[in-house]
Amino acid sequence: MADAHSPSPTRTAAVGRTGLPRHEVPTHFDDGAADYDRLVGLNPGYHDHLHASAARMRLPRDGAGLRLLDAGCGTGASTAALLGVAPRAEIVAVDASAGMLERARTKPWPASVRFVHTDVEAMAAHGVTGPFDGILAAYLLRNLDDPDAQLRRFHDLLRPGGTLAVHEYSVADSARARAVWHAVCWGVIVPLGRATSGGTALYRHLWRSVTTFDGVGRLRDRMRAAGFDAVGSETMTGWQRDVVHTVLGTRP
Repeated sequence: MADAHSPSPTRTAAVGRTGLPRHEVPTHFDDGAADYDRLVGLNPGYHDHLHASAARMRLPRDGAGLRLLDAGCGTGASTAALLGVAPRAEIVAVDASAGMLERARTKPWPASVRFVHTDVEAMAAHGVTGPFDGILAAYLLRNLDDPDAQLRRFHDLLRPGGTLAVHEYSVADSARARAVWHAVCWGVIVPLGRATSGGTALYRHLWRSVTTFDGVGRLRDRMRAAGFDAVGSETMTGWQRDVVHTVLGTRP
């Protein structure tokens, strides 16, 4: 339930064929920030899988001297994953939701971690510029209007040899994964959203945005087209096998 944040009981939204309109997503995340950590804690493996994606970046031990970007950091779970594998790195964590960032900032962080409120498309205007040694983008790309343009931006933000790790739901290539995703969403995630918040718009967005997103093969192709080398992918364990993936690429 990575980004199944609770919408305000009084907020209503139409969830279209591909999910909520892009401009509405951060606002819904604002509404659910207070419940986010508790809800994702009910998802077995959530934090471990983020840590696995960070570890798959194969960053130098302890991260000394590295500069890393956490793109779409939410309440800081992905930031903690990066910090876990690179505790001495400088980490810049950005998110479009002010509410999620407010929640992230309440947690204890070393001085090497900095949070910035910005859309990923507008990071440069908010002082977030490269080069970075690594970028982790967790549960981000399917919520963007133009993922190809963003992948090109990530490519340009990396140093030569730097790694992008895209941690994302992708079920289009697997009938089993699609069946599991439908069952989990409608058997657990949407009912839990209704019970905890009185609303289901963002939970239905989560379901719909995943079912209409790329297969992992298509996502690898997008990364190659954006200029990345050594592109590959690995999935997770448990019920998220073939549902959540790490797609990795290196800037030549």
